[in-house]
Amino acid sequence: MSEHTKTLNFIEHIIEEDLANGLPKENLRFRFPPEPNGYLHIGHTKAIGISFGLGETYNAPVNLRFDDTNPAKEEQEYVDAIKRDIAWLGYQWENELYSSDYFQKLFDWAVQMIKDKRAYVDSQSSEAMAEQKGTPTQVGVNSPFRNRSVEENLDLFLRMKAGEFPAGTHVLRAKIDMEDPNMLMRDPLMYRILYAHHHRTGDDWCIYPMYDWTHGESDYIEQISHSLCSLEFKPHRKLYNWFRDHVYNYDKENLPLAPKQREFARLNLSYTIMSKRKLLRLVENNIVTGWDDPRMPTISGLRRRGYTPNSIRKFIEKVGVAKRENVIDVSLLEFCIREDLNKTANRVMAVLNPVKVVITNYPEGKEEWLDAENNPEDNMAGHRKVPFSKEIYIEKEDFKEEASNKFFRLKLGGKVRLKNAYIIKANTVVKDDAGNVTEIHCTYDTDTSKKVKGTLHWVSIAHAIKAEIREYDRLFMHEAPDGDKDKDYMDYINPSSLIIKTGFLEPSLGDVKVGEQYQFQRLGYFNVDNDSTSKKIVFNKTVGLRDNWAKQTRAEHGRSKPKPQQNNNQQKQPQQERPALSIIQQLGKKYTNLPEEKRLKSRSEILKLAEKVTYEELEPLFGTAAKKAGTRIAVTLVLGVLLNNGQEKNESIENFITKALEDKNELLVEEATKL
Repeated sequence: MSEHTKTLNFIEHIIEEDLANGLPKENLRFRFPPEPNGYLHIGHTKAIGISFGLGETYNAPVNLRFDDTNPAKEEQEYVDAIKRDIAWLGYQWENELYSSDYFQKLFDWAVQMIKDKRAYVDSQSSEAMAEQKGTPTQVGVNSPFRNRSVEENLDLFLRMKAGEFPAGTHVLRAKIDMEDPNMLMRDPLMYRILYAHHHRTGDDWCIYPMYDWTHGESDYIEQISHSLCSLEFKPHRKLYNWFRDHVYNYDKENLPLAPKQREFARLNLSYTIMSKRKLLRLVENNIVTGWDDPRMPTISGLRRRGYTPNSIRKFIEKVGVAKRENVIDVSLLEFCIREDLNKTANRVMAVLNPVKVVITNYPEGKEEWLDAENNPEDNMAGHRKVPFSKEIYIEKEDFKEEASNKFFRLKLGGKVRLKNAYIIKANTVVKDDAGNVTEIHCTYDTDTSKKVKGTLHWVSIAHAIKAEIREYDRLFMHEAPDGDKDKDYMDYINPSSLIIKTGFLEPSLGDVKVGEQYQFQRLGYFNVDNDSTSKKIVFNKTVGLRDNWAKQTRAEHGRSKPKPQQNNNQQKQPQQERPALSIIQQLGKKYTNLPEEKRLKSRSEILKLAEKVTYEELEPLFGTAAKKAGTRIAVTLVLGVLLNNGQEKNESIENFITKALEDKNELLVEEATKL
């Protein structure tokens, strides 16, 4: 591995450096730690690919650990779904573990921290603790219970565990530094009282460890060498290390390896929504049929659509590992599935928009079974027989009565080759009362050595089998559906994201099985849907043969063909769009000086952009100077959106709201009262 250091990503460079500095290679161990509170989506595949990919690269074990510390939101259903998705992607975990496996160990360490005066029981309300927490620019205030005796803390903590107190009456906090610039270090919570049934431990516990206490210590217990997570956890690294360093002293003889946390950029995809809340809205509003709808970006949705594990893994490989956020074009994902299916999918013929062709000089009642190649990309795929008869279907789009010399399909007086069959010439047509062509009368030529420019797919009418064809396209018409400040992302729903047709298929497809994949020649790649039965065959369109979407978009906007996007680590990344929070701050600077009409417009823009801001990005602005009222108003507006979207109030938020309500600026007070 070391001899190829020029092609390493930054995480691999860290690992190589650790190995060079004496870390034994056999001590390398990684993990993927999902919380079992929902289904995995395409965004998770990057974290999965990084951790399991490193395991494959270094022949190191990778644990699948469920961070199941919040029984109110976690279910066995999600555990099963996560395991199914990871296994389907082709990854094998070394151990299936749960943070709940370590509840007793974590509790014992917490007791030891109390004895070492590193933790204490706080009996204040959450509001009081929030007020004392301070802001990024204002230090916090010590709790009045911070100096409780070791004996009193131990007594209260044991009684918390025994279920003697109602939820919310006591918490266990780490005793660190209420003046630390990193607010996560200001005596963070370690345990809270929660009376909820756990999917694994049942009702054995009524106190549950907080994420920051559990996560790093679980890494330590499992002797994870490199704890890899996305960038939003970078501010947590200092606390991760503080907890780790203290528990290390408790068990360093049995657990000699101290894990190292490092962060990477999340996967963002164009034309795609990643927010669970927004995806849920699609389900609840019946825009999609469920979480496994083939238009959804969930792994189960991609699997049902026809994406393969190999295509997704290749996509993650091409995206690479970066330190900075960027947006990857979804066409790269589509390219990967095309490339994969081109090698593996057998070619078959299906007609989805049929018009009847009668071959007038073909003998009545005659049929032939002609030889057809299954896959020109696979010499081992062999051949099959397809029936030919007097009457066949071709696509309506493949015929015109009159056309220019650039139209290489069938036209009156013109000739085309039928795939795997003969050459035909169109002579006359039959029309209905509305003037629509219902039949094309042709003659055929058995001399297939003649040169003709066009080749069409077809099916014999007498032998064709019917199937329901679900043609899927991108769910959103906008490349950043939740990034438009003037519109709701639901306004960008593609009305043509699902078109259901009746298709006519060659008879070799009569006994297909769920999940099988084919190339419908000249149409695209399709797979057999879960709804398919022996009585009713259902196919999903996975992807077209070409990126027609990009072509259509360029035509609509009058753009020339763009240069291919580069996505590997050695090539220049696409220019990043300006962060939403930066735009919000600029809007906030002028907010209080604007006339009412412009101020309302600016307010609307801030609320729209707020959908793209995370709490981790916003929290540092809680300490904005009092004289910058406009910026503080903008922060308040964004905070309101986050709270409406499910962000729970914490000490920092409560403190910010309190200060805003006490401010002299009436506009700020007005917005703060809404929180």
